Amino acid sequence: MEVPCCQCTTFSTISSNQDPIEIHKRKLLMWFNHLPKEEEQFGCLFSSETMHVAPLIIERRDEERAGLLQSPYQTQISSSHSLTEEQLFEPTNTWSEGRGLNVLLYGAVGTGKATIVRKLVLDWCKGTTMTRFKLLVPFSCEDLSQLSKVVSLRDLVGRKYLHLKKHPLLNGERDQAKDVLFLFNGMEKMQLDFRIGSSELCSDPNEPLPSHVIIVNLLRKYLLPEASILMVTRLSAVEYIPQKYVSRYAQICGFSDPDRQRAYFTSRLLQSEEAAHNQEAQTLIELLYLNLQSESQLAAACFLPSYCWLTCATLHLLHFTSAQAPIRTLTGIYTSFFRLNFGGEVLGTKTGTSVSIQDYHSSLMMYVVRTVGKLAFDGVMNKRTSFSDKELEQWIGGKTKTDEELHQLAMFQTDVLDFFLAPCVKSGKHLSKELFENDDKQYVFAVPAMQEYLAALYVVLGENKSALEKLTSQMSVAIGQASEDVSALVNILSKFVPLRLFAIFNLLKLVPKLYERMSSRNKGKIARTMAAEMFRTEDSYNEDVLDQVEQSLLGVHGPQPQKYDGSQPFELYPIFMGGLLQYSNRVLLKQLDCNIQSTTVVQITRALRKYLVRELSKPQPPEELMDLLVLLYEFQNPRLTEEVLSSIKSIRLTNIRMTSLKCFILSSVLSCTSSSYHLKELDLSSCFLTCNMLQMLGPALRHSHILNLQFNNLGPDSCILLRDLLLDPKTCLSSLQLCDNPLLDSGIRIMLEALPENQSLVYLSLMHTGLGDIGALELAERLQQHPGLQELNVAYNIISDKAAATLVDACREHPSIHTVHLYFNPITDEGKQSLYGRGVPINEGSNRWVKVLASVTEGSDISEDWHPILKVIQENASSWDRKRVKQQLKVFLQDLEWGRKMQQSFWKRLHFRKVQKSVQATLQILEKDSSSKETK
Repeated sequence: MEVPCCQCTTFSTISSNQDPIEIHKRKLLMWFNHLPKEEEQFGCLFSSETMHVAPLIIERRDEERAGLLQSPYQTQISSSHSLTEEQLFEPTNTWSEGRGLNVLLYGAVGTGKATIVRKLVLDWCKGTTMTRFKLLVPFSCEDLSQLSKVVSLRDLVGRKYLHLKKHPLLNGERDQAKDVLFLFNGMEKMQLDFRIGSSELCSDPNEPLPSHVIIVNLLRKYLLPEASILMVTRLSAVEYIPQKYVSRYAQICGFSDPDRQRAYFTSRLLQSEEAAHNQEAQTLIELLYLNLQSESQLAAACFLPSYCWLTCATLHLLHFTSAQAPIRTLTGIYTSFFRLNFGGEVLGTKTGTSVSIQDYHSSLMMYVVRTVGKLAFDGVMNKRTSFSDKELEQWIGGKTKTDEELHQLAMFQTDVLDFFLAPCVKSGKHLSKELFENDDKQYVFAVPAMQEYLAALYVVLGENKSALEKLTSQMSVAIGQASEDVSALVNILSKFVPLRLFAIFNLLKLVPKLYERMSSRNKGKIARTMAAEMFRTEDSYNEDVLDQVEQSLLGVHGPQPQKYDGSQPFELYPIFMGGLLQYSNRVLLKQLDCNIQSTTVVQITRALRKYLVRELSKPQPPEELMDLLVLLYEFQNPRLTEEVLSSIKSIRLTNIRMTSLKCFILSSVLSCTSSSYHLKELDLSSCFLTCNMLQMLGPALRHSHILNLQFNNLGPDSCILLRDLLLDPKTCLSSLQLCDNPLLDSGIRIMLEALPENQSLVYLSLMHTGLGDIGALELAERLQQHPGLQELNVAYNIISDKAAATLVDACREHPSIHTVHLYFNPITDEGKQSLYGRGVPINEGSNRWVKVLASVTEGSDISEDWHPILKVIQENASSWDRKRVKQQLKVFLQDLEWGRKMQQSFWKRLHFRKVQKSVQATLQILEKDSSSKETK
């Protein structure tokens, strides 16, 4: 994680009566309280004080320190005791009076070095730790390594902290420096050379010297020997500082137990007062804690605080997305994760050398892409998530040749490799039988999605090109750069020498054009791969990709999800490829020296549109449609989104477990279309929708003709949103299905306020919504104000005879209603007979009649609509009150038996018998299901 480098501009005017150290503390508080913008997503109350959870710090003995570089793949087990920040500077056995301590604090990438530095500085400023030191002077070694001019120690401090210029604690007189602590963060950035011939001895703090010589003399205790020094560095740089100049070694070991991890998650996910009292947030923390306690792969990953941050950021996106918050994407979170951990990081050369490494390998992130990314890509292509030791050696550094490359590889393995790969905890999941038979130790990516992100980045950056493509690319760049100069030279010489001698130069100009065509074909392959991976047949039975991400973090509680086959799905891979082409992600990647050209984005986008439209011409299951919406959202390209959606006539997301994020995605994607774009149907039945989710979906609902909101958790408060939807002049809603939502009379009455002004609604289903007599009478009164309604379904409610009769009368007098559903209401047999009579015209001059569906029978005859009624019951019986459904079916059987006995015709009695068997079969299925549940 990033730490302020203390390079802020200081004020040039300081009051003479102000204590310089107090000024210093205020400025350090201001600088080190600044948090990266990535932390803003956790809420406005988020701060350094509330966020900090101390990583484990272990004191290391000399033999343990020496063994750290021998095996980067093995975890060191130590009996050393833990330390606090205050205990770092307690006297050691080798300490002598009058000399300060040199403490070397080290750790691998992601263990929490930056967090400890920030907290230590802030606590010193507040007087809660390191109180033995009157002055703390933090330096960024990355900043110091850029100094080209010689400077004295006192001038160096004054240059970085103007208020400390010529401070008496740094003048070297008496033992005043014992109250000073120098903090050097990122010591691996300094090229320190402890040889006398390279770094002269100096004890004068006023003597100008190169910055690295000043640090060497401070560590030698020639310069301000009473001062204490805290050095923070990577694991691989421990050996750069001779042992005789280090008083104590301390290793940052991250979060060693689930309780520390839980404290970290709580500090972020329960930050606000609202979240702290939110039952969903509390449940989220509990599920996460259970997964950590189960020694899962996530627990192994969250040993590193950086992965705890990634887990928190992902869960915050999945569960706490709101329409008011800035747009965040999953790809953006992973890209920010890399920027926080690898921003500005490079693979340095051996200490003592002055030659910087080649630009080709200068960026640590690019080195990760070319090594770990290549391994991830091979795993995705071969549907594998685990790798053996031999495969790691083959893919990571297998072709190193020079000493410099071997040194870089050693540094990478020590500092970075364990950051990405960890020993497999759960054996048997997505691993081949051959690997178990050989009993090889297997390694997996610390977070499964990390493999797909790195594989996508490897492809988008063009690192999977063939050798010929790479050679052609280099030739194209070289010839393209020289073409203008060559053309100018040819034009001059052509006046003296025949032009045909220079025809060869014109041929060379064709190379860039040839490369451009090859490059375009390559980008087309990337787009085709994205579309193919999005709609793989074997993945169509999996849950949607966001649910898969959540399960990887929280675990699966209850029955395991069914899969088409035993292979690992890599459905995030194409989504990450699209997300990496987003402009904001490309800007962040450019800071990591990973450049994705705009021409590459244009070529991939153009080809992707064609392939997506082709795939969408085939019927897609709800899970695949949800994944497509996620891809379009991650891409953040409104033009592509509109062109792809223009080929979609219906969006059916039945049984998708909708969350606030999924609702926001659906709304955002549909908002990219024009106001004239309309879906034939938007099916959101059985999606666990709530009122808050419905509010987030508001812009999306206007685009559909048929809106199916059946079997959700919409209460009376949701009816305010539904009323506003019906009143919206931009809405084209013709069918609204609200079955199995507890709207109640109070909610339905609010929604009915929109009927006078709405002109588009044709079909309204209020089946099983808790509609009673009061609501039914209100509905009967309002019907005449909406002349366009044609069918009304109020079945399975609590409407009695009188209210039902009033409603049927209103429907009969309505100019366009032809059908009203009233079955499964507590209506008596006499009431049903009355309803059938009320459905026909009363006056001889009137030809208005309405079909009343109150039972499978109409008097002594079978209703023409008995089959649709029975079908509705069969489809919904699993979610309805089984006792009431069985009771109603028995009433149907009684009506059928009475009607059959009243018939004289043999064929009619046979027809009655057929319907009776269908009802009995439905009843038997319900009784069988009930008995099986009671047995369980």
